[in-house]
Amino acid sequence: MKAKSKLRQAVALLCSRSTATSEAYTQLVLECVRANEIDQAKRLQSHMEHHLFQPPDPFLHNQLLHLYAKFGKLRDAQNLFDKMLERDVFSWNALLSAYAKSGSIQDLRATFDRMPYRDSVSYNTIIAGLSGNSFPKESLELFRRMQREGLEPTEYTNVSALNASAQLLDLRRGKQIHGSVIVHNYLGNVFICNALTDMYAKCGEIEHARWLFDRLTNKNLVSWNLMISGYVKNGQPEKCIGLLHEMRLSGHMPDQVTLSTVIAAYCQCGRADEARRVFNEFKDKDIVCWTAMLVGYAKSGREEDALLLFNEMLLEHFEPDSYTFSSVVSSCAKLASLYHGQAIHGKSILAGLDNNLLVSSALIDMYSKCGLIDDARSVFDVMPTRNVITWNAMIVGYAQNGRDKDMLELFENMLQEKFKPDNVTFVGVLSACLHSNLIEQGQVFFDSISNQHGLTPSLDHYACMVNLLGRSGRIDQAVNLIKSMPHEPDFLIWSTLLSVSATKGDVARAEMAGRHLFELDSTNAVPYIMLSNMYASMGRWKDVAAVRSVMKNKNVKKFAGYSWIEIDNEVHKFTSEDRTHPETEQIYEELKILIRKLEEQGFRPNTNLVLHDVGEEEKLKSICFHSEKLALVFGLIKKGNGVSPIRIIKNIRICSDCHEFMKFASMSIRRQIILRDSNRFHHFSNGKCSCKDNW
Repeated sequence: MKAKSKLRQAVALLCSRSTATSEAYTQLVLECVRANEIDQAKRLQSHMEHHLFQPPDPFLHNQLLHLYAKFGKLRDAQNLFDKMLERDVFSWNALLSAYAKSGSIQDLRATFDRMPYRDSVSYNTIIAGLSGNSFPKESLELFRRMQREGLEPTEYTNVSALNASAQLLDLRRGKQIHGSVIVHNYLGNVFICNALTDMYAKCGEIEHARWLFDRLTNKNLVSWNLMISGYVKNGQPEKCIGLLHEMRLSGHMPDQVTLSTVIAAYCQCGRADEARRVFNEFKDKDIVCWTAMLVGYAKSGREEDALLLFNEMLLEHFEPDSYTFSSVVSSCAKLASLYHGQAIHGKSILAGLDNNLLVSSALIDMYSKCGLIDDARSVFDVMPTRNVITWNAMIVGYAQNGRDKDMLELFENMLQEKFKPDNVTFVGVLSACLHSNLIEQGQVFFDSISNQHGLTPSLDHYACMVNLLGRSGRIDQAVNLIKSMPHEPDFLIWSTLLSVSATKGDVARAEMAGRHLFELDSTNAVPYIMLSNMYASMGRWKDVAAVRSVMKNKNVKKFAGYSWIEIDNEVHKFTSEDRTHPETEQIYEELKILIRKLEEQGFRPNTNLVLHDVGEEEKLKSICFHSEKLALVFGLIKKGNGVSPIRIIKNIRICSDCHEFMKFASMSIRRQIILRDSNRFHHFSNGKCSCKDNW
């Protein structure tokens, strides 16, 4: 600090004089360059231009240009370069460096092409600049051109070329560069070894990456982090954790990059609690570490823990960045926690990040999944820029909330604004056609995926079409479509066919789909439950018993259906016939009163949906106390005098009895009910549902 203070004093003293020698300026400029004092260097340049009669030595200008380039001061570098009367290759290379650091790729290429002469540094600079700014293909083209012109790639050139190969997942090219590295005896360079390790790991050759890593004699922290990250990216989190122990035994202390990678690995293994212990032990956490733990919780289905951690982060005075906000907003979306989502939206506005692409897309998704589709559209409309992810979030949001006309109109707007739709876009479009039973239009959109937009229809697209054809009774066409698929049918395809066949009473096709599903995964409960439900609806109780016997013998566990509702910033969860809630007695009493009231208005519980061979009284008891009904009544108890919608989330598909119940209830209580099940949103209002009874 004292040295820098003295340097500033010296600059101030020189600039206080009306005359000074070129040598005096040169000496001080060099001191500024060595100390990275860019502001003082600029001050000297300005004073020198006004008070030095003769042009300064080109060497001095080059030193200043190098300093501006180093710190990415593009405008200063351009202005100085334009003033220079003499330019050598050093000057041109410094300008190239300034363009590369600022990400001005078009100017970088144009300047390189108009250079009167180039050397290895020129090529190093542009190859590194293109690779570092996500132009790997162009970077490798320049790498080949450098070799054609007879210039030998240096260690740094090879590192950039290897990074470009890794970005492109071009293993063949990476191996060629590896061979060249061996020939030129560069393997002793730790930067090259790190780049090779990273390239092999990203290209899926993790064992080769480990072989190189084990032969590093001078391992540094970057080497350890690359190898640990490589194991995570290749789906081997256990080895990542083992390598962390090796790292500690070798005397290397983990940094923030290590921590964030290891947190991701622990969470991939389903060991979020261990990840949290590692997180808590680490003292020098940065925002990347906090975000990694938030994402880890979210990916482990621990969204509530993610929200709690976000509050802890704020109390520790860490400022969330766009990745943090988008991650925690996504957790709110999964929970359909409108209270938290709106609060975090407000924080993002205060941080000036609400219009960030990542954050805005997450907000659109969150409001859509909370049933506030108009609020989602408001976020969409004020965005200064959009990308395909943003459009998709809005399109899928409209489709899920039954706003099919708005969705189709938005899709047309997307095409008019020259955005190229992707596979996710068409999942939303086809889902909207499914909900509106637009069979012919759905077929047109499906055909356009490949005919007009140059995409290959995915299994998700085929599943949408199988569903659309099957629900309209065209099961033969659905089966023929499956047979014509270029892909091998997966679990989603066969379960979709099973679902529509069971709904239409096509037992043969349902059983055929079930056989395929058992071959794919004999432990998955879904096909067993769908077949059992189909048999039960037809009164085939022996077949029901047979299916349940197979499930028992194979130890197949049925997943629990449940609903939850958020009241005053607290989530309340219910299962069917649940009696664990502290206010159970009042909930059941109020539900019985509501059922009687709805029956007076014409509602009749559909006991045919009860999938057990029991008496009528038992059937009535079973059907009347489903989890979503309990959640609704609890919401009415707590918010009975309000006018805002009652919002309920259900983890499985709503049954037709509860669907009819909600329609009658919305008319009786004169209040909107918004229910999100595993398929879509249902907006119940005045006795009608937004899904038009098609879900």
